[in-house]
Amino acid sequence: MNDNRANLNQPAPGELRLFCEPEDRLRLTVGDDRSYPTVRAVWASPMSRPGRFLSLLDGKGDEIALVEDPEALPRESLKAVRRELRLRYLTGAVRRVLSCRQEFGTTYWRVDTDRGVRDFVTQSLQENAQWLSDTHLVLVDVDGNRFDVPDIGRLDAQSRKLLHAVL
Repeated sequence: MNDNRANLNQPAPGELRLFCEPEDRLRLTVGDDRSYPTVRAVWASPMSRPGRFLSLLDGKGDEIALVEDPEALPRESLKAVRRELRLRYLTGAVRRVLSCRQEFGTTYWRVDTDRGVRDFVTQSLQENAQWLSDTHLVLVDVDGNRFDVPDIGRLDAQSRKLLHAVL
């Protein structure tokens, strides 16, 4: 593969040092060139290419670097990024839909997940209810958290009825 990183001004993964300092803040140093005191790690294509194309954003939301394969990051940097991503992209496996209601394009959910009962809000279900197969559904809330329904057919009858009413 032709490496166009120089043309795009993209640093190589080995040049990126990501670390948490203080513990709740991800920081980045790029080689000996520059540092960023606040960095957000986000997936550029979380549904179509999971685990690929990690975007590192500065405090204003501007992209610093796009890492095609995060596994190429130095070990400590990868560890810091994984921690950040776990916090950013909470994914709960939905066991039951306890309630859901729609108001003006907004859907309010209460679900029982493998992480306990959660309340969340989705906007525009056409965009934020993503079907991965005929029975596998992922709901993305307004904060980017994902709620996974691996098989709608395995939910109880009441949960299926509530889902079908809004989808």
